[in-house]
Amino acid sequence: MSSTSKKQQDRKEDNNNSNNNIAETYSQLQREQEQAITKALDESKDNIKKTTNEARREIPRYTDVISDYQENTIQAIREVADSYIESQKEIIVNSFQLWSNWMISPRQIAEDYSNAVSNLADNAISATRLANNAISANIEAFNTSVQTAKESAKELSKMSGNTIKTFQQVSKYPDRSSFAAW
Repeated sequence: MSSTSKKQQDRKEDNNNSNNNIAETYSQLQREQEQAITKALDESKDNIKKTTNEARREIPRYTDVISDYQENTIQAIREVADSYIESQKEIIVNSFQLWSNWMISPRQIAEDYSNAVSNLADNAISATRLANNAISANIEAFNTSVQTAKESAKELSKMSGNTIKTFQQVSKYPDRSSFAAW
């Protein structure tokens, strides 16, 4: 073999070795990127899991807050009604002499006041019940929207994954044998 052809043969082998090294470096770089991406996404999953667990632990506190609100509202309505009845009783008893001159009996006035106060208390309880029902309906609507968002996110994720797979199939990353041609 002549020295020129030997040099050409050596250069060709060097090019092949160089191309193989590039292909190996590319593969290693690709593996490192995949590992970095996987690690970052796993850390995100762990953070989300931690956050949702913390939120789940808060549920009893939120339930207690709503329960306390409802009980305090009902108790306040009862106390307002009781105060009103007591003040009306005082007015009626202390004003008995004024009413005795009227055509309507004090007893009838007391009953009318009592009915009015009971009606006010019933209305306040009904309004509280309506507010609680509205809160419950809004919570149910919010839960439904969260479930819908969850399902939509799953579907979008699936669509994104399918799109990426399609792009990968269409573009086909060059394999190691392609580097030898460079």
